[in-house]
Amino acid sequence: MSKSVMKINVARQFSKNPAGRYVSDGKNSGEVFLKNLLIPAITTHDEVEIDFDGVRGYGSSFLEEAFGGLIRLTGMSVDEFKAKVKILSRDPYLLPEINSYVQDADRAFAK
Repeated sequence: MSKSVMKINVARQFSKNPAGRYVSDGKNSGEVFLKNLLIPAITTHDEVEIDFDGVRGYGSSFLEEAFGGLIRLTGMSVDEFKAKVKILSRDPYLLPEINSYVQDADRAFAK
């Protein structure tokens, strides 16, 4: 049986300027990305590939809310995250930054 893979191109499907943490920060916030794209994708597919190439930048608040928020809302472990979510980017700093938010949220979530 093959895996179902959802591909999300942030620049084309969300915004070239993802920024802000909460909905109140604007329509390109991490919370909007999390609730409108990321959670639906992970609940309906075996794997989600998120391509950040083409965006003009991304704030730490956006990334923390989108990916740390995913851990907080779903209870997903770091290992589950790494197995299910693939980050694609030419930026060598993006994946370590996202992983740090995921690990921090996992530690805070752990009992």
